[in-house]
Amino acid sequence: MANPTTRSRTGSPARRSLTAAARAAAKRAERIGHDPVDEALVPMGRDLVADASDAPPRRPEGQQAGRTLLIEPPDGWDDPPEPRLESEDSEDSEDNERAEPAAERTARRRRRGLLTAVLAVVLVAGLVAVAVLGWQYREGRQTEQARGQALAAARTAAPVVLSYDYRHLDRDFAAARKYLTGAFRDQYAKTTRAVVGPTAEKYKGVVKATVVKPAGGGDPAASVVSASPDKSVVLLFVNQVTQSTQVSGSRVDLNRVRMTLTRTSDGWKVSAVDAL
Repeated sequence: MANPTTRSRTGSPARRSLTAAARAAAKRAERIGHDPVDEALVPMGRDLVADASDAPPRRPEGQQAGRTLLIEPPDGWDDPPEPRLESEDSEDSEDNERAEPAAERTARRRRRGLLTAVLAVVLVAGLVAVAVLGWQYREGRQTEQARGQALAAARTAAPVVLSYDYRHLDRDFAAARKYLTGAFRDQYAKTTRAVVGPTAEKYKGVVKATVVKPAGGGDPAASVVSASPDKSVVLLFVNQVTQSTQVSGSRVDLNRVRMTLTRTSDGWKVSAVDAL
């Protein structure tokens, strides 16, 4: 056998075949990370050690070949679906819609229409409820304000409207009309001019009215019977002290007066007076 250490490109065909096989084994070893010499020695036997010299030089440890490793996918692996264009999706949906039976499309459209109608009704109902609650809240605040304003106006108007002095009737009646409104104002003017005035002048009548105050002190005795933002009814306890030629001394009348007040552009005015 020839010297295995001799490096020569010439030789027998068998030797050249062995050398080519060693080179192929070295390349395969580079791909999978094995030693090219060991890969060549295994199939060829120990007597071909010298032929490994023709193989490519070994790479330093830790250095990897600049090749891409191919990794086999595990069992059960499915490739991810390829991305689809939006136009393709829309075309598919259109195809599906065309393929859908007409009855199902009609039923689906009806359901959508019904859902839209229900949502619209719920929305309208919610808006109405909010509007009603807002109106009630506003109405309540205005009513509460009306109670206080009408009560104060009644306490102020009662002594003026229910009092007079024969010595200055025109002045007293004119002052009283400032607290009146509407038809009651006209009725008061007619009654004082036709009945109260002549009687007071004839008998020298003087009437002084006051709203009764509690014995322990406090505001005059009056309370709101009913109230709304534009109209209120107030009950007052009024004492009238009367002097005239028909009465010896003074006469005190304890009256309960129901006074109706109406809101006007000039404030709360008396629109009716009833003695109870």
